[in-house]
Amino acid sequence: MAEQRKLNFSAGPSAVPLEVLQVAQKEMLNYNGCGASVMELSHRSAEFAEIIETAEADLRDLMGIPPNYKVIFMQGGGTGQFSAVPLNLCPRLKEQKADYIVTGTWSAKAAKEAEAHIQVNRVLPKVDKHVGIPPQSEWKRSADAAYLYYCDNETIHGVEFNFVPDSGSVPLVCDMSSNILTRPVDVSKYALIFAGAQKNLGMAGVTVVIIREDLITAPAAHCPSVLSYKINAENKSLYNTPPTYAIYILGLVLKWIKRNGGVEGMAKRSAEKSRLIYELFDQSNGFYVCNVNREHRSRVNIPFRIGGAEGDEELEKLFLKEAAKRNMIQLKGHRSVGGIRASVFNAMSVEALTPFLEFAREFEKQHHK
Repeated sequence: MAEQRKLNFSAGPSAVPLEVLQVAQKEMLNYNGCGASVMELSHRSAEFAEIIETAEADLRDLMGIPPNYKVIFMQGGGTGQFSAVPLNLCPRLKEQKADYIVTGTWSAKAAKEAEAHIQVNRVLPKVDKHVGIPPQSEWKRSADAAYLYYCDNETIHGVEFNFVPDSGSVPLVCDMSSNILTRPVDVSKYALIFAGAQKNLGMAGVTVVIIREDLITAPAAHCPSVLSYKINAENKSLYNTPPTYAIYILGLVLKWIKRNGGVEGMAKRSAEKSRLIYELFDQSNGFYVCNVNREHRSRVNIPFRIGGAEGDEELEKLFLKEAAKRNMIQLKGHRSVGGIRASVFNAMSVEALTPFLEFAREFEKQHHK
């Protein structure tokens, strides 16, 4: 029942809008009168064709995707794209090079994965802690890069770009897995955008790839067919059996976003949710601390420490325990950085945050020395 659901701060797989879950529940056994569940339908059936085509059309509408871009529904998550990008955009492999802007764990993993296939230039010096994004004037770009890669929002460190990197004539590639559809994007500035669905687009299993058509060429000879943009684009995401149910849920989420103000509506929600949380931190006299530079604080993944910048682990354990008693779950920070993390993706409303904010103020009042 809806009243038994908890306030879910998971970084992914994350909360799905309740309305979407209710539609999926209603249609689970008999989708649209066809006598079968979506997960039982052939991916080549007329019913599924309508599902995938509608999902693409709605995504194009919401993001304003130009007609010279292809939308591909792939598998393998964002991590699969860490290899797909270099294998497709650098078919000559080690003869080619790409620039990577490393601002956190996920862009670091992408650069490391790409290095198995191509030459990689990390445009920023290595740091012990990721707390912001150096100005572009300090980036060490290559003269011959095949593309410039970055992660728009680092979920673990809570670092988010507040600008689109100027790549000049070099194709710009972006991992938007955690903040796609949370603010308007000029797709024409990008050569390629990819996003795993399990944060703002629904459930795990499908990865959205948006790629400019002129970049869809023959990939490296050893590129697996499931990672080939050319093969998957030519076959309209049906080269092999796609994650049909995940695409169905994605389609429902897109409809939900359209009903709730579109991308502009989601942007307002994101801005207000993050404002309320950061305002709480900034007014706590150092009890709650987000170590990310103010201008690069994420709107959707908010890591913080309790009891000071380095955190008091006993206080943090108590915070998690007390939060769980109040039906707030999955607030524990990533194991690599510790602390607490509140992920507030599109499915979470501004109003849903009220119990968290009230609890955090109460906890501060009780434990701030």
